[in-house]
Amino acid sequence: MSNSMVDIVELLLTAEIYNRYSELDVNDLPKNIRKKFWSREHRSVPRPVSVSVSDIKDLYQVEDVSRDVRSLPFVDIDRAGFGIKITALEVAASWFGKQERSDERIANNPVLAFYFEKLRQKGADYRSAREKVKPKEADREWIETLISEISEEEGGKDMLKLVRIIAPEDIMQPLSDLILTKNQEEEIEKIVRAIQYRDYLRKIGLYDIGKVLMVGPPGTGKTSAARALSEKLGIPFVEVRLSMITDQYLGETAKNIDRVFELVKQLSPCILFIDEFDFIAKTRVSDEHAALKRAVNTLLKAIDEISLTRDGVLLIAATNHPRMLDSAAWRRFDEIMNFPLPDVDMRRKILDIVTRDIDGTFDTKQISHLTEGYTGSDLRMVIREAVLSSLVEDRTYLTQQDLLYAVDNFNERAVIKSDEYAA
Repeated sequence: MSNSMVDIVELLLTAEIYNRYSELDVNDLPKNIRKKFWSREHRSVPRPVSVSVSDIKDLYQVEDVSRDVRSLPFVDIDRAGFGIKITALEVAASWFGKQERSDERIANNPVLAFYFEKLRQKGADYRSAREKVKPKEADREWIETLISEISEEEGGKDMLKLVRIIAPEDIMQPLSDLILTKNQEEEIEKIVRAIQYRDYLRKIGLYDIGKVLMVGPPGTGKTSAARALSEKLGIPFVEVRLSMITDQYLGETAKNIDRVFELVKQLSPCILFIDEFDFIAKTRVSDEHAALKRAVNTLLKAIDEISLTRDGVLLIAATNHPRMLDSAAWRRFDEIMNFPLPDVDMRRKILDIVTRDIDGTFDTKQISHLTEGYTGSDLRMVIREAVLSSLVEDRTYLTQQDLLYAVDNFNERAVIKSDEYAA
């Protein structure tokens, strides 16, 4: 049996079951089907889902749909040749359940799992299948829908200019690709649980939660970890740099802060990532700009008022200069995540991940011992330098000498950038 025929029947079954059972919602649809039939107007996949021949061609690159389904008595293509549907659900489901690896397809399709569980088919588990499919908030289409709506509001375009919004599916580095300390893993697990049990936290009145401060030198993975959380949780990532929202006319800065917090509430659930948190917070000890101080107070007040349990906004701030923050800034956060320089074991693991798809004979253990004081970002730069050097010689594999040369090259650049050299 061809895979394309099974693909087509899975789609038609999914559409038919979704149309029949109102208890199913858009998050029950597999990602590719949900994205294909997404409606900006409805912010969902409205019923009934009508499948066309062109939909099947787009989804599965099938050239001749009629040929693939002509032997199936329970599939009908209308006379115009555009619409296609199932005419006998029970017969179609029975046929599908007998196909090779159909159990895998059912396990990864909540709509099918829901129906086959009703039929009491062995192994069909709706709840398990639902957990495998990320919610609509993870899709680019969902975020584009919200952005389109916000941009049409008064002042909406101005709000959108202040931030960078990333869909979870566009985040390239998942948590599994990050080397984290035990403390970081524990803190991330707390965050994940807080999101999962948000309704419970709201029920018991625990609102002052979901505000995390990430502290560590540049290049130690603060932004990467925050983005990876977005990918894992399946919620949009909204990034703002405080230096970007500080208007040349300082009176606008406080307004910009209010606009950012208003925006993330509209994008909820989401992560608000505030980079360069010390940029404004450090001005609380300065007498230079009263307007900037007012902006700082606006920021701290906005942080106080935002809530993960009430507003669905996980707030993560990051700073490279924790000493610049005063106690008023520190006490706004219920969790502190420290991002130290990686030790030798972490450096080796980082190097192993970065080089896992690179051919060659090299020893990352030796390199990890030669790179004391390097950040994860520094190690990636070393590998990049080694790869580029090999390409100059028309090689697509690495040697240990390439890596050693790259480390020496990086160290030379570090000396050039140092204050000692400048003196």
